[in-house]
Amino acid sequence: MIEIDEVEKMLEELAAELPQEFYKELNGGILLLPQAKLNPAGRNNDLYIMGEYHHDRSMGRYIVIYYGSFERLYGHLGRNALKRKLAKTLKHEFTHHLESLAGERNLEKEDEKFLQDYLKRNR
Repeated sequence: MIEIDEVEKMLEELAAELPQEFYKELNGGILLLPQAKLNPAGRNNDLYIMGEYHHDRSMGRYIVIYYGSFERLYGHLGRNALKRKLAKTLKHEFTHHLESLAGERNLEKEDEKFLQDYLKRNR
């Protein structure tokens, strides 16, 4: 797996490519945390959370990316493939942010459907 420092550089490159408008009210920025995060609804420890969008009173609005989750799921990938996975996750979390600003929940509903489908498949 690519070291966390290199993943942080990739994340910074990807973030710099996004339009500045995306950062409106994202006062907490983008955080890369070292740990893996399992979804508590997952069966057999097989459902990792790659990133999360947060909006709360104490910390404001921010995005978290979990290096450990990437390491567990994509540790075998080369730099370019890993960067594509990272870009997909970052864009997903920014979509949550932009929808939150607009009062929308479309992606949140898609995520809920994904989880429901997962639970049906893994009873």
